[in-house]
Amino acid sequence: MKLVFATNNNYKLKEISHILGNNIELISLSDLNIREEISEDFLTIEENALAKARYIYGITGMDVFADDTGLEIEALGGAPGVHSARFAGDDKNFDKNIDKVLELLTGIENRKAVFRTVIALIMKGREYLFEGKVKGIILNERRGKEGFGYDPVFLPDGYDRTFAEMTLEEKNRISHRARAFMKLKTFLAELK
Repeated sequence: MKLVFATNNNYKLKEISHILGNNIELISLSDLNIREEISEDFLTIEENALAKARYIYGITGMDVFADDTGLEIEALGGAPGVHSARFAGDDKNFDKNIDKVLELLTGIENRKAVFRTVIALIMKGREYLFEGKVKGIILNERRGKEGFGYDPVFLPDGYDRTFAEMTLEEKNRISHRARAFMKLKTFLAELK
């Protein structure tokens, strides 16, 4: 089965290829020579994921999925949420984003957070949504070098290491993205 993954993020592509396995051939946007930024200016991560999938489906007519992820911090009223990638500016600099989160949380004891991923799949013209969540806390400082985004400051509940301190295999067993993609994988397996 071939599916377009509406991303130019090579780390995400590697992570998802690992989760979905060999039965699904992933085609990236770079494989299709699509390099443009797809608008992510909606109010929810569901809308962003659907917009990306619809855009690529409209261009290619191929079965496609897109994802969007938000880090929702309780003490910040759910922020950065849908604005997670651009929290500190349009350049999508995650070091700056982490700095802003840590600054806003200075002196705040409640550091509860939820990472949430939504996948929008368009297959044979029908739309499907899959969601994955993981609860945790935001640390006071960065730990680890793996992963991307907010991984160095997110400590999942029940673990003593951040996502950035885990191997890809460890992270893929428990992460929000992995949970959403496992739902997608199960759905696709049931179609056979």
